[in-house]
Amino acid sequence: MRSGRKRTSQGGRPRRLVKLHEVLVVVPTFNESENIRELLEGIRAQASEADVLVVDDASPDGTADVVRELGARLGAIEVLRRPGRLGIGSAYVAGFRHALERGYRFLFTMDADLSHDPCYLRALLARAAEADLVVGSRYLHGVSVVNWSLKRLALSVGANAYARRITGLPVRDCSSGFQCIRREVLEAIDVGTLRFSGYSFLIEVKYRAFRHGFRLAEVPIVFIDRKFGQSKITRQEIFRSVWAVWAMRLGTNSGVRT
Repeated sequence: MRSGRKRTSQGGRPRRLVKLHEVLVVVPTFNESENIRELLEGIRAQASEADVLVVDDASPDGTADVVRELGARLGAIEVLRRPGRLGIGSAYVAGFRHALERGYRFLFTMDADLSHDPCYLRALLARAAEADLVVGSRYLHGVSVVNWSLKRLALSVGANAYARRITGLPVRDCSSGFQCIRREVLEAIDVGTLRFSGYSFLIEVKYRAFRHGFRLAEVPIVFIDRKFGQSKITRQEIFRSVWAVWAMRLGTNSGVRT
């Protein structure tokens, strides 16, 4: 039995317009000093009133120092320094908790490598007026990925098709890290019990929202592979998602209240 309540724009009182000062953008980082300045300046240009939280896993390249300097210049940018490389899943959980504690109504997750263009922030936020979790989708209208090898693209497309088949998720890009999540979703899915990391974590968040009866939607984006640095999602992590989606579908401790 789903414990969440489906929300729809049809009938009843229409949702009020979103104000950007109610929005937090969470960006996990590890060695992203070459990219983070352009990203944060882009976020500020596209969403001038949104707050930003960078969760940095003790980057040896000085990413956190760059963020702190930008925060002093641009405003409303915080950095959460962590003692070591703890992983993207726990970084997002830290961001989720921060958002809940500070009272934000909408939370964005996005990568620091410039593959997620800040120009889509307003489109995702606008869609969140009708949906509870909005995905920036690479695969909504065909394939919108630039600079990936054919092998990497085939692996991603296949993994997403597999995840959809097993979980029943009503989105084409189950593993996208670019998303806008309403506060009610974070409260319902019990972020402290999220079990997975990396690629699988991104699927788990969507799956829990879906299982709780929240409405998921997608906005098409163009995903451009990073120019600098190295990807944090490994091929092994993608393969681990094969058993992870079955654990979500069949396992206990899923965080779904019955």
